[in-house]
Amino acid sequence: EDLEFSPNQFVTLVDRANPSHTALGRMFASDGLLHPLKRIEQHPWGIKARNREQQCALELLLDDSIEVVTLVGKAGTGKTLLAIAAGLQQVVDDERYHKLLVSRPVMPMGRDLGYLPGDVDEKLRPYMQPIYDNLDFIVAANTEARRRSSMTVGQLEEAGYISVEPLTYIRGRSIPNQLLIVDEAQNLTPHEVKTILTRAGDGTKVIFTGDPYQIDNPYVDASSNGLSFLAENFKSQALSGHITLVKGERSKLAELASNLL
Repeated sequence: EDLEFSPNQFVTLVDRANPSHTALGRMFASDGLLHPLKRIEQHPWGIKARNREQQCALELLLDDSIEVVTLVGKAGTGKTLLAIAAGLQQVVDDERYHKLLVSRPVMPMGRDLGYLPGDVDEKLRPYMQPIYDNLDFIVAANTEARRRSSMTVGQLEEAGYISVEPLTYIRGRSIPNQLLIVDEAQNLTPHEVKTILTRAGDGTKVIFTGDPYQIDNPYVDASSNGLSFLAENFKSQALSGHITLVKGERSKLAELASNLL
């Protein structure tokens, strides 16, 4: 009774008599009580949670009463993968939202290559390629999980289920009934995060993912960036949830590099 929890905060319960017995709970703002995590019968598009933090992340991502989710973690922890898999589940299978809109800031790592030839799509493709890498992986996992062929990424785009766009042209837009994923949000300023959130119309859910310690924007740092700013200012709101992913699941090499370098 002497403990205070934020809305949608997750708790690990440990049995005093047998510490190996644990359970995961989530604080509901509606009644102020801890509830056990929902049992996921069908993994979103074949993507399974591999650790405790990923379980908690999927709980928030698949709950449409949570309108703002922030996922923070080092490289390889599954932030973008989980967000896109949950998004495809709710857009394509559950038809809870009209479209999955995935976006990221156009921010090169290191020296910029300068002018890129081609039309707008061809110019932006290199910046959006990490999103397509995740989409390809998820579609393959979904095909394997269901043991039958599924729509390709191109077919999903043509059918209007997915749209991959840069954040450059989001000002002035209104985005209703969509699931918006903003990747690499640590490169955004607090003002840019506010601009994005104020675009959300009725029925829209916004998911921000990023690593505050991998910033390419020279004008923000680990504490002043828009992702950290949003997580801190929304932590007491019932319609938001935050997860810090800790364990890297990409590969042993990626985990070792993330920890040692």
